[in-house]
Amino acid sequence: MHGTFDTPADAYRALNSVAWPVVIKADGLCAGKGVFLAPDFADAKDFVERVMEKNELGPGGRRILLEETLEGEELSFIILTDGKRYAPLVPTRDHKRVFDGNQGPNTGGMGAYSSDELLPDDLRELIRSTIVEPTLHGLAADGIPYQGFLYIGLMLTKSGPKVLEFNCRLGDPEAQAIVARMDFDLAETLADVAAGCLEPSKMRWKPGASACVVLTSGGYPGKFETGKRIEGLTGVDNITGVRVFHAGTKLAGGTLVTNGGRVLGITAAAGALGDSLALAYATASRIHFAGMHYRKDIGAHATHLRAAGN
Repeated sequence: MHGTFDTPADAYRALNSVAWPVVIKADGLCAGKGVFLAPDFADAKDFVERVMEKNELGPGGRRILLEETLEGEELSFIILTDGKRYAPLVPTRDHKRVFDGNQGPNTGGMGAYSSDELLPDDLRELIRSTIVEPTLHGLAADGIPYQGFLYIGLMLTKSGPKVLEFNCRLGDPEAQAIVARMDFDLAETLADVAAGCLEPSKMRWKPGASACVVLTSGGYPGKFETGKRIEGLTGVDNITGVRVFHAGTKLAGGTLVTNGGRVLGITAAAGALGDSLALAYATASRIHFAGMHYRKDIGAHATHLRAAGN
């Protein structure tokens, strides 16, 4: 890491000595919009100015971090712990950029998918032994009796998994893909966590894969309009394997309308990733609201790799 900076002037000076591209992170919560991969000084300066001087991200942007760029595939590795025992959830991968091909600005998440093929057994054990367990041991040593979900954002580089971030929550939209594969009573498991008696063996998972496609308001993650009538949801929840998670919606006079940037999460589970994606996209095509936007390539990279390997 190149450093942490509390003033724009210090950040600008530091930018004169970094290797490009460089990762700039707002140090606070910014609804998933606080990370920018800057290709050069001009773009980096523009981001710092918007975050720290124009306050576009609010209090979360008062301090920034400059970090080296890591190359590889991202992975969301999330665990549930009662402070003593822990259990990994199924692996997921998020899609942050607003446009296909990972283009455009970062968002809170445009979609995610889960498949056991994301995480070979040897990699799972490496992550557990070198990242998860040392983290939990460190929390215990510091007297922090943490109970709940621990989100570990990883970059799978050529030299091994590297930690990008920790969050004390489930990821969004990773949570939708994860819930679609649960084969246990979540409420009962969370009660066990709160009581300090988590039993990891009770957390069973459906085989196959799941996918979530996020439908957003036009203009998101920038300025967008709300109050758009949502059509096409009738009967969707009756489609086998499909669930629609509401995010930015509300009822206005008995009519369901948009009320946020990320509006709906269309989530599907099936025996294979390709089938999950096809089902999610077929369902998304039935839904409409003015300005609706969604990525058409969620999980495409994984399916291409799998096809190439056949």
